[in-house]
Amino acid sequence: MILDGNDPQAIAAAARAVRSGALLGLPTETVYGLAADASSDAAVAQIFAAKGRPSDHPLIVHVANAEGIAHFASQVPDFAQKLVDAFWPGPLTLILPRLPGVATAATGGQDSVGLRCPSHPVAHALLLACAAVGDGDEAGGPPVWGVAAPSANRFGRVSPTTAQHVQDELGDDLLVLDGGPCGVGIESTIVDCTRGVPVLLRPGAITRAQIAAACGIAPLSKEDLPTATPRASGTLEAHYAPSAKVRLMDAKALQTSLDVLGAEAAHIAVYARTALRTQSSKLVMRRMPDDAAATAQQLFAVLRSFDDEGVKLIWIETPPASPDWEGVRDRLQRASAA
Repeated sequence: MILDGNDPQAIAAAARAVRSGALLGLPTETVYGLAADASSDAAVAQIFAAKGRPSDHPLIVHVANAEGIAHFASQVPDFAQKLVDAFWPGPLTLILPRLPGVATAATGGQDSVGLRCPSHPVAHALLLACAAVGDGDEAGGPPVWGVAAPSANRFGRVSPTTAQHVQDELGDDLLVLDGGPCGVGIESTIVDCTRGVPVLLRPGAITRAQIAAACGIAPLSKEDLPTATPRASGTLEAHYAPSAKVRLMDAKALQTSLDVLGAEAAHIAVYARTALRTQSSKLVMRRMPDDAAATAQQLFAVLRSFDDEGVKLIWIETPPASPDWEGVRDRLQRASAA
């Protein structure tokens, strides 16, 4: 069931559902999440079951504001606090030391926890309603200080960026708040803050340069500090994959492949910045924006639309190597590895 996320009554109903231990489809600025009370192991278990996700693969906990950190993390290093001040609310997840006995299932049993404060107004309203003081039938249950919310899709598949994507993937019985299409379109940047320096585990809309400027320390890559790296969402080699096989190619290779197939080319979608020639009328052609942020915003919706067209192959022009494209490159490299 899809409810209007701008309706206060829908927010109240969704908060009651979460506080009672149910699942919720939740819009954020990055992608739609499958949300449940992060402090309830039983509620979190439903997320793993619905997604088909291994229970040792940690989830990101979403909080209403920076004050929510104290409910889940035992400490916040100075550089991490600078990142909170600079980028929350927004598409940045920080991995921090976890308070003992808190969110054990959501963190996959690790002694660290990934925390994020989303900027989407519907997500913010829901999180505030979940954390409101009160405990009774009207509230649905005790306050919920944070929700675990991985992307609302089957494990390893393309993340949803509309409420309809969530319903198509997980069914009509799931309560989903509709907050419109996601503005960012790819998952949050993840920075590990448990090892004394910032370590980038997953690129996203917030870039390495922005992280360095905000905290005064250039983030390391996980390859630079390979020992004791926390497990984190969306970092498997193969992930974000549509049903069709994804292949990355430069513009020259794309044009050569189209020329070789000629008029017989079929069951193929092409997503490219470069103008390409084809003799076939049976291809699905979509232009990739020249801007990294615009590409990120539409990327998952485009991949889903190609699957809806029934293509068997998706050929994508390799994104530029510049820093602003790192998040898009990461998602496409993982999609092509599936």
